[in-house]
Amino acid sequence: MLIKILIGIALIVAIFVVVVALQPSDFRIERTTTIAAPADAVFAQVNDFHKWEAWSPYDKIDPALKRTYSGAPAGVGAIYEWVGNKQVGEGKATITDSRPNELVQIQLDFLKPFAATNIAEFSLAPQGGQTAITWSMTGHNNFMFKAVGLFMNMDKMVGGQFEQGLAQLKTLVESAPAS
Repeated sequence: MLIKILIGIALIVAIFVVVVALQPSDFRIERTTTIAAPADAVFAQVNDFHKWEAWSPYDKIDPALKRTYSGAPAGVGAIYEWVGNKQVGEGKATITDSRPNELVQIQLDFLKPFAATNIAEFSLAPQGGQTAITWSMTGHNNFMFKAVGLFMNMDKMVGGQFEQGLAQLKTLVESAPAS
């Protein structure tokens, strides 16, 4: 009887490993909104890490978040490091590409709770007096992240945080006095 139980457990583990291995290796999460402001006003907020505290959803998750800024003051070479609670973790963000009123690309190096490197992008598309902005994140799923993805909808969870951040960014930029 014990052998049958062990064989059953081994079979379940083997099926689980196969199902996890068949999950996609890469991911992309993105959300878009339209802000009633010119692209330069939106770009100014996402191209400068010092301004993120006003709209980033992650600052709301951990109000005691510790921040360090280094490198360029904004744009390519700007670096933002954070240490927060277990929901926010610890990591480093570096702006690797910055095209005025068009794109801000960021390398995200997560250290805690899990090590990972992802790419975040803010793509801007001027539409008359408005700006469509897309916040996306791409990366690679290792075996552990594939397994977690079976039980947690990462697109919904992270995408929900992107939606919150974009809504806060929209409110901030639209309520700012026109320059």
